[in-house]
Amino acid sequence: MTKPPLTLYLAAPRGFCAGVDRAIKIVEMALQKWGAPVYVRHEIVHNKFVVDDLRDKGAVFVEELDECPQDRPVIFSAHGVPKSVPAEAQRREMIYVDATCPLVSKVHIEAARHHENGLQMIMIGHEGHPETVGTMGQLPEGEVLLVETVEDVATVEVRDPDTLAFVTQTTLSLDDTADIVAALKARFPNIVGPHKEDICYATTNRQEAVKAMAPKAEAMLVVGAPNSSNSRRLVEVGARAGCQYAQLVQRATDIDWRALEGISTLGITAGASAPEVLINEVIDAFRDRYDVTVEVIETAQENVEFKVPRVLRVPA
Repeated sequence: MTKPPLTLYLAAPRGFCAGVDRAIKIVEMALQKWGAPVYVRHEIVHNKFVVDDLRDKGAVFVEELDECPQDRPVIFSAHGVPKSVPAEAQRREMIYVDATCPLVSKVHIEAARHHENGLQMIMIGHEGHPETVGTMGQLPEGEVLLVETVEDVATVEVRDPDTLAFVTQTTLSLDDTADIVAALKARFPNIVGPHKEDICYATTNRQEAVKAMAPKAEAMLVVGAPNSSNSRRLVEVGARAGCQYAQLVQRATDIDWRALEGISTLGITAGASAPEVLINEVIDAFRDRYDVTVEVIETAQENVEFKVPRVLRVPA
């Protein structure tokens, strides 16, 4: 039986970003240097496949520092941690490695600088997301106020409307954030913003590629984990950019084939913590059912690389 034709648009850039790449490398190098087990506070990146792979190599994932023994190294996830966490690790004289993405660290430094200048912070982010928890935890209680929506801006209670600054979670939707920033500036005309957009280059690039791809595709799949903020934003961006059906899948077994019946064009992308092997797995699943022609939609090229911490580059 002949397979129906399918034009598969593949977004570029997609998948791993430099911060994720670095975080995974940190765990692998720590295992090489100190042997198993190495403890990791929170999932190193939000992807089950990656986490399971590192667990098989000897990483032990925990949610809190008090679950870690004193005599084994601990790694802090790419999302960043509150200041109290490394302080506690130091108090316990633990070996620890901070795998916080350098672009998240940049937001932490920014928040600390504003605080030193006497400004109260407003953070645009998702409540409970580890990156938001980590950034808010850089400053004393009450110094960082969280807003998630334009509606939140109208009700947020600040100490002094003339001494405010804002930062954002790095994995948000550019469009949603622009609306919230506009609302903040309208309500607090003197609010100080970041010198450069906090939303990271990888999040921006993946969203732009989806915007270019979405109008061409009848359906779109985003390979990524349900707890991955940047992956979920890609689904929203695709739907908003004109794609009638956008679905998040962790891997090929999650594809809802009935929802895709009768399509002749499909877009595929992946969140910043999804490895290329899972994207290829999804493409292969379509090759089994369709006569696939792949067309790459490239909107940017990435050549960013972040160094791993020095402690891992020197022999034990």
